[in-house]
Amino acid sequence: MNHNTPLSPRPLRHLSDVQLRVLTTAQLRSQGVSPADINAQCRPGGTWQQLLPGVYLLRPGPATSEERLHAVLLYAARSPATEPAVPAQPGAGEPHAPQRYTDAMITGLAALALHRFSSAPPLLSLDRIDVLVPRLRRLRSTGCVRIVRTPGMPEPEQITGIPVAPVPRALADAVADLADAGVVRRLLTEAVRGGHCEPAAVVKELTQARLLSRPHVVDAVDSLLAEGRAIAEDRLYRMVHEHGLPDPVWNVDLRVPGGPHLGGLDAYWPDHAVALELDTRAPRQDEDAMWSEYARKREHLERLGITVVHITPKKLRDSMEQQATVVRTALMASADRDPAAYVVVLPR
Repeated sequence: MNHNTPLSPRPLRHLSDVQLRVLTTAQLRSQGVSPADINAQCRPGGTWQQLLPGVYLLRPGPATSEERLHAVLLYAARSPATEPAVPAQPGAGEPHAPQRYTDAMITGLAALALHRFSSAPPLLSLDRIDVLVPRLRRLRSTGCVRIVRTPGMPEPEQITGIPVAPVPRALADAVADLADAGVVRRLLTEAVRGGHCEPAAVVKELTQARLLSRPHVVDAVDSLLAEGRAIAEDRLYRMVHEHGLPDPVWNVDLRVPGGPHLGGLDAYWPDHAVALELDTRAPRQDEDAMWSEYARKREHLERLGITVVHITPKKLRDSMEQQATVVRTALMASADRDPAAYVVVLPR
């Protein structure tokens, strides 16, 4: 057998060009290529090369970033999904479903590069590619592969046919291996400023990864939350003006005359007794305790006849018109309610 010999007369039209160049031992054997043939092709001066244990590149020269990604996934994925689907007999129609990578996805800096983070290094410059697998998989890191284990796999995003961890999870896996405070800050800031995700989702992943004990990560998270808060407030201003809502008083504190402080609000319509609060909680503490504090504040205001509207930054980003309708409905309903108790409105 030489490098011009076809692997098999059976078609593999469901595989991309890259997937035809990067194959496993099992895939090659299913096409009639023996272990001896594989060894012969991978000898010095041969036309194939072994990229990872059991994974081969069927051409000479350095692997491209796409070839490396597929090699990493083939190494880490469960074996049934790594075997190409072919017709039972030569020429027996179209092949089955496209190749899938089961229980493996790209994460960390490589995933952020695929999500088009400008602050992430290019794929070809990465010495290691992180791949996320279930905790009980029996795999070891080797070559350019770093195995990252998790008790629960997130739903991957497909980017050019490659399963990629969602941005919050990819960030946590990247930050776990970074000691440079500037790099961590840039990655977290870009996640929010670039509209990839909301701060709460990032903080939740960092908390679960137990990374908030690191001072440089805590500093970056503080900047992240400030950035997220500023973006959410800007969207709130836009919502009011672009959707024709009456102007509220912004960023105020409410107090009962001679009584207790009722809490701060992002927007308040005194004539309608409607309060709006951006829910920018970050799950760095006990979530039940934080929600209880929100609930107590809301109950206190509503006992005074004040309607409270909670809006999350994600809802403002994804469904601004719908959130404007919620606020408008609350304002219109104020005419049918009993007058609210008198409260003092102070700048915050």
